Amino acid sequence: MKKTLILALTSLAFSTSAAVWAADAALKGDPAAGKTKSATCAACHGADGNSINPEWPKLAGQSEGYLFKQLQNFKAGKDAEGGRYNATMAPMIDPLTEQDMADLAAYFASQTGTPGQADQNQVTLGEQVYKGGNASNGIPACAACHGPNGTGNPAANFPSLAGQQVTYTKTQLNNFRTGVRANDNGKMMRNIAVKMTDAEMNAVAEYIAGLQK
Repeated sequence: MKKTLILALTSLAFSTSAAVWAADAALKGDPAAGKTKSATCAACHGADGNSINPEWPKLAGQSEGYLFKQLQNFKAGKDAEGGRYNATMAPMIDPLTEQDMADLAAYFASQTGTPGQADQNQVTLGEQVYKGGNASNGIPACAACHGPNGTGNPAANFPSLAGQQVTYTKTQLNNFRTGVRANDNGKMMRNIAVKMTDAEMNAVAEYIAGLQK
């Protein structure tokens, strides 16, 4: 029954994400234009999308559709359904047009992500949860949506996680758990994160940082 429910939720999220991206497919992103427009992004995310600040995500190599969706969500803001808010991002996103967002998404998607570094004392638990979930708490395996190597699923707008900053990943998991972040289709991440312990979140974030595409 649990497996059937998870598959149903995944199917719903896939169809919703695919529909959103298909609707915006006419906005062809230009990586060269995106590079020019990315100057203001570099302070936090790095010139090539490889942030060195653990609080800010690496964008390099992330799927174009996922990046575009997140920019749209930030543009919509916290008061919109499926919107997303960050005090630092808000003034950055405000002047961007849909084409600007498509260009930025295309540029950062074309870059190569740098590997991260995991705390080896936590990777055993992290791998266990990432690959197998926790049946006792009803937590599905992260790999089911994000892939065994953390490469994500671009067609479904499930993000790549491999090499991501540990602090950023833990923050997002906690934001999903508390509902601060609510732009996940079908509440998939919120329903998972609320069941995770702090130890599981920490371990999964460490394990993800050590994954390589």
